Amino acid sequence: MEVILADYLGFCYGVKRAIHMARSSAQPGPARTLGPIIHNPQMVSRLAAEGVEAVNSLADAPEDGTVIIRSHGVGPQVYEEAKERDLQMVDATCPHVKKAQMAAHQLSQDGFSVVIVGEKKHPEVKSIFEWSGRNAFVVETEEEAAQIAPCDKLGIVAQTTFSGDKFQSIVACLLNKSNDIHIIRTICTATDQRQKAAIDLAGKVDMMLVIGGKNSANTTRLAQLCAEKTMTHHLETASELQDEWFHNIKKIGITAGASTPDWIIKEVYQKCQRK
Repeated sequence: MEVILADYLGFCYGVKRAIHMARSSAQPGPARTLGPIIHNPQMVSRLAAEGVEAVNSLADAPEDGTVIIRSHGVGPQVYEEAKERDLQMVDATCPHVKKAQMAAHQLSQDGFSVVIVGEKKHPEVKSIFEWSGRNAFVVETEEEAAQIAPCDKLGIVAQTTFSGDKFQSIVACLLNKSNDIHIIRTICTATDQRQKAAIDLAGKVDMMLVIGGKNSANTTRLAQLCAEKTMTHHLETASELQDEWFHNIKKIGITAGASTPDWIIKEVYQKCQRK
């Protein structure tokens, strides 16, 4: 049985940066991330064991410790509250997310009606919405885009991990909404690379394994894209592999979300090789 890894998989720059910043903040005092720093339960658990636990709000943060802003970012009011309380803060917001936040903010300041293309419940999208002054529409589908009312000036940004093809399709539904449209494609390069590599590999194998948190938007999207090409399973760890998946399978492809640690990818890869 042949096991093939996608050309691009696993930790992206923003995730590596956030993990490094979290670990660097663990000493000497208590460090807490404001929400899970990334969407991978196993990595979040490992950080907690190293002394960097997640809290749900600033109210739960220790006064004498460090508050770490998660990679998905937060709204401006969180920075203001932390400053008022004189909390020591480390900002691990992914630079690509920061770019999307600032783009939405500037568009709103310039008088544009802002549309955020992304998942309404995702923390990154919520943070971008906050930076728009809570004056934006969030759309996930072409149908929702069609419901946007015409306006004088329309600005469009995207969740950094959104599907590039889906973004393009939704934007096409918005082009008749205004004569003054400013499109800022804030999907990051790592997302594009991982999606294209996964789709390419999925077309060459009998089965795809997509590794990453079930709460990870970019991993779930990889699984959806691969499933359009071949039989696909989304799993978090090697313990979820099932023998029946491998019946009559000659070629297996493996990819992983941008928040999936190398050690988990290695465990899945090695277990597949023994099948």
